[in-house]
Amino acid sequence: MVAEEDLRTVLDELVRLRTRVPQLTGALAAGVDGLVVAHDTPGVDPEGLSALTAAALGVAVRVTDATGHGGFRELLVRGERGYIATYAAGRTAVLTLLAEDRVNVGRLHLEGRRAGARIGELLDAAEAARPLPRTTPARTRTSRAPRTTAAEARTATDS
Repeated sequence: MVAEEDLRTVLDELVRLRTRVPQLTGALAAGVDGLVVAHDTPGVDPEGLSALTAAALGVAVRVTDATGHGGFRELLVRGERGYIATYAAGRTAVLTLLAEDRVNVGRLHLEGRRAGARIGELLDAAEAARPLPRTTPARTRTSRAPRTTAAEARTATDS
């Protein structure tokens, strides 16, 4: 779980990114598992976009692996009315940007890569600072106490 302050910092980065590239219509940071981290996506369902991003990411990772081109860095999709660009953001997250068709794609990549790197550093640091889950030592097997019957259990709770 990411701290509230870190989530606010990610959201601030998304808002600044939309200021630097006015043709952006939305920005979303999501985990590679498809869960939303932060979003600035007016008119677009962030949970749906995050899930679709995870699906597209899965295909993109398989393509880069199959072709021997290394780890995933970015994915660009062009539709009739604009672009969807997804950038790696650290080890466990991605940044997805929605842009108008008239966006300067070079500028989109420049700003998207920078923002993805900043968001990735923040989220990776937050994950590293998170305490590891506790593990309980293996219990030795002992004999169990006899189970209570339904009647005994009812009696115990009704009194």
